[in-house]
Amino acid sequence: MSLAVLNEGNEIPEEWAQFTADSWGPVRVLAAADERFESGRVGALVLALGRRLHADGRRDVDAVIRESVQEAGLPVELAELAWVTDMDEVVRLSHKRAMALGGHDVGSPILAVPGAEGEQVGFYGPIISRPMEGPAAVRLWDAYLTMATTPGFFELKRTRDEELQFT
Repeated sequence: MSLAVLNEGNEIPEEWAQFTADSWGPVRVLAAADERFESGRVGALVLALGRRLHADGRRDVDAVIRESVQEAGLPVELAELAWVTDMDEVVRLSHKRAMALGGHDVGSPILAVPGAEGEQVGFYGPIISRPMEGPAAVRLWDAYLTMATTPGFFELKRTRDEELQFT
């Protein structure tokens, strides 16, 4: 899902409007990478971008994109697509699919998984405050899949009680 697409035409605070406008660059690069490279390299790009934008709080989007593309081992030319509108229709279609799966009253991320009958279902989240690995991560994923394949299940949420941790 794209926050830029979601917020088009909506009145939002100026600082959020700038963040939303800046988000077009990374999402275009991700869409182009997704079309051209295997999922492992795209995943590395997602992590590199996310760390710089969210964990480090950087807003120098052009530099973030260039550094992230390089870290992911992708061609530097990919970064040049950040401000080219050629990928916008791909982004809009991806957003439309995510909203169809997750609904219109959700946020990002939306994960799509096989439902009870094998059909794709989408849910907002999970949102966790710290990275997980090993058996704890597997338990969470198994629980997520159990909820996703339970007919009638649609939401699980509580108030955040700690700051996000990226390491």
